[in-house]
Amino acid sequence: MPSLITLADILAARDRIAPAAVRTPLVPLSRERLRAADFATLADTSPEIYLKDESAQPIKSFKLRGAYNKIAQLSPEELKRGVITYSSGNHAQGVAYSARALGAKAVIVMPFNSPQIKIDATRALGAEVVFVGPASSERKLKAEELAAAHGYTIIPPYDDPAIIAGQATCGLEILEQLPGVNLVLSPVSGGGLLSGTATTIKLASAAANSTPPLVFGCEPALSADAKQSFDTKTLVEWPAEKTTRTLCDGLRTQSLGQLNFEHILQFVDGIVTVTEEEIRTALKIILAVTDIVPEPSGAVTLAAALFRTREFPGIGPASKVAAIVSGGNLDPALRTELES
Repeated sequence: MPSLITLADILAARDRIAPAAVRTPLVPLSRERLRAADFATLADTSPEIYLKDESAQPIKSFKLRGAYNKIAQLSPEELKRGVITYSSGNHAQGVAYSARALGAKAVIVMPFNSPQIKIDATRALGAEVVFVGPASSERKLKAEELAAAHGYTIIPPYDDPAIIAGQATCGLEILEQLPGVNLVLSPVSGGGLLSGTATTIKLASAAANSTPPLVFGCEPALSADAKQSFDTKTLVEWPAEKTTRTLCDGLRTQSLGQLNFEHILQFVDGIVTVTEEEIRTALKIILAVTDIVPEPSGAVTLAAALFRTREFPGIGPASKVAAIVSGGNLDPALRTELES
């Protein structure tokens, strides 16, 4: 069995990423503003919901945490040769930002159907972009090919202990910001954020001798490979033609990472899925009643908190729920459509 990260790894990552990543706010979802926006039923029946706004990071995504933690541990020789990764957008920006901050060249392999806003942002950070097809397996193979040819160090998007430890720092902040939290919800794609958050929540709670909150992953029903893997306790892979159906471009990974899966089996309490309609509704609600601008992948947690409450044991209107809004790189055209 692969070695799992420790609380010491997570605490070290928190110190390491401090020059780059910010401590993001935890924003209460106002029942009054929900009622004013004609969501009175949800205001009356939902638990206390707090949105962990990772769009407040410099790259508008939690991905900066893991990318910086990984690249900051490279040797001067590795930094000189440069780094490469494969990503649909947010991890690409995390690597590009971190590489620029630490003086390394960055090459990013992206699918041709990535949102233009994410392509432009990655290039603006000084990275070289290489395009491939929509399958996540294509991105990985191309990155491995270029790394072998040029000596680049691969910065995996999720299946790596340094990446997991970096993402785990988000969970530390939630525990500090919301004492008595009963449920923590994280989006899940490759599993970096969910595996890190759950590991932090459970290990830190144990160290404090306190009852840990539940930790659940959330994903689109159209891209539910993680739920199938968790429920069957067997790592499965979905074809790209299925996972690319969802609006959530950041959650189209075809399979959990192996190391992420091991952490998830150890520390996660469950995974729930939400529909595309529920995701769109959650997006509209965040735009209408908060100052957060979320991307679809970041809204799956609110969709679960509002529409899947019965799937979380013991969670009711009096419960405190922390829902991670993982990113804010929202396509302007989609925003216009949602707000119209």
